[in-house]
Amino acid sequence: MRTSPPFRADHVGSLLRPPALLRARETLTGDALREAEDEAIREVVRRQEEIGLQSATDGEFRRASWHMDFIYRLGGIGQATDEHITVRFHNEQGDIEFTPAALRVHERIRLNEPIFADDFTFLRDTATKVVPKLTIPSPSMVHYRGGPAAIDPAVYPDVEEFWRDLSAAYAEQVRRIGALGCTYLQFDDTSLAYLNDPAQRAELSSRGDDAEHMHLRYIKQINAALAAKPAGMTITTHMCRGNFRSSWAASGGYDFVAEALFGELKVDGFFLEFDDERSGGFEPLRFVPPGKMVVLGLVTTKRGELESKDTLKRRIDEAAKFVDLDQICLSPQCGFSSTVEGNQLTADEQFAKLRLIVETAQEVWG
Repeated sequence: MRTSPPFRADHVGSLLRPPALLRARETLTGDALREAEDEAIREVVRRQEEIGLQSATDGEFRRASWHMDFIYRLGGIGQATDEHITVRFHNEQGDIEFTPAALRVHERIRLNEPIFADDFTFLRDTATKVVPKLTIPSPSMVHYRGGPAAIDPAVYPDVEEFWRDLSAAYAEQVRRIGALGCTYLQFDDTSLAYLNDPAQRAELSSRGDDAEHMHLRYIKQINAALAAKPAGMTITTHMCRGNFRSSWAASGGYDFVAEALFGELKVDGFFLEFDDERSGGFEPLRFVPPGKMVVLGLVTTKRGELESKDTLKRRIDEAAKFVDLDQICLSPQCGFSSTVEGNQLTADEQFAKLRLIVETAQEVWG
């Protein structure tokens, strides 16, 4: 088993909010709400340790969504008061919509203070038996959600200045969170998976972006954000095709972005969604260079039915035809609760899946 992240048995980050915490979010504010969150986080960290995971997150219990809680706290970015983003998600029953407030870049982007600093220090002091892991949205998500229309041209007449400021703010976030003792940081990035879907690229083209090369821009800016990462910090990225109330937004294998993504993105590991046919085959993994880790998201978080160990082992063997087995780890395909609403399964089913991942990893890698 590995002694540094990503671990043979790992998970993406978000976990189902307990009913008591959901009630607290509806009725409490300030210190009272934070105390309720603290209690829930202590318990969910304990559960992760008990299952046998080597790292733990706070389940993103203090957030409403995996990305917007972070993005809105970047200096220079605010919510549009009269406009919402509409993201259409799909499931077996039909379509549903996620409609967060649109974002606006109304001043030069900066980091006013380290985001989620208090959240991380609480997790750090709580997860004393395992490695505390912090998840944040990647720089790409600031641009992908709003596109050129979200950037005030009076603030950034030259878009290159926008990109420089954005990566600089992220670089400072990485440095500051590292100073607090963070050694395991994850950039969550749906954009690099969405761009494999021709329909998503067509949507970007219609708003004025160079969709055929957007992944190259995103890789460049993430690398700039990581150029001065602290020594001893492991940084991974997670890519999926949407996760909202057990629904998805995009389809397509990793083929379109694979060569540049795996060859050029300067992260230590890739959490990849591979739980159904929408994710394509394992062939793109042939571009993963030696030394980089691939965390196969073979266990779905979208339904409670438990996968079989034999199926998971067979799929790991299939992936090992394209990337060395020693470079492979196992995880769910996404978080269990990317937004506060959560996916359509129970807490018991969630923890059963995490336990299955731990047991399967032990049997595969020892």
